[in-house]
Amino acid sequence: MNVNSSCNGLFVDINGSLYCSMYKHHQVVKRSLNDAVMTSNRVAAGTGIAGSDLNQLNGPRGIFVDVNLDLYVADCENNRVQLFQPGESNGMTVAGSASLNPTIRLSYPTGIILDAEKYLFIVDNSNSRIVGSNLNGFRCLVGCYGRGSQSNQFHNPNSMSFDRSGNIFVIDSNNHRIQKFLLMKDSFGKLKKTLNNMKTYE
Repeated sequence: MNVNSSCNGLFVDINGSLYCSMYKHHQVVKRSLNDAVMTSNRVAAGTGIAGSDLNQLNGPRGIFVDVNLDLYVADCENNRVQLFQPGESNGMTVAGSASLNPTIRLSYPTGIILDAEKYLFIVDNSNSRIVGSNLNGFRCLVGCYGRGSQSNQFHNPNSMSFDRSGNIFVIDSNNHRIQKFLLMKDSFGKLKKTLNNMKTYE
């Protein structure tokens, strides 16, 4: 994939399409990896002009595409997460103060993941925390008491990833480390979205 700006986020969907979020060009583009001939990129989201309208992005970073090919975009400078459904140029705000159910305020979100239960996890960079959704909306999971370098704190985290057990690894950028958080189980043995710090990778 050749693009006219650096990619700040990458994702490959279940159909083998590669997505690239271009922070400086305010767009997400995609291209099929299965084409015998490499055609030009297609716009997946954004107009290429910074803005806050539903068809615009302002500094997109993290991206995630689910099995329905719904595209989630961490729209950093607009302090929101946008959902673009297949074939739609207008997105809907699913997290942030402008969402239909505004239960969380974001500040420069940089990473997003949707789990198998369709719960959304967000790296809220400037608030130095990880937030997650449940049936009641969004709430803070880690880094809930301010920026710092303790095991339960971050200093401008950048991105995150799950392992097969549901544990979360977080790039804690300004603390120069990777943090691992264990997904705990409730008294019935079921997984719940509560995290305990396990290990730091310097």
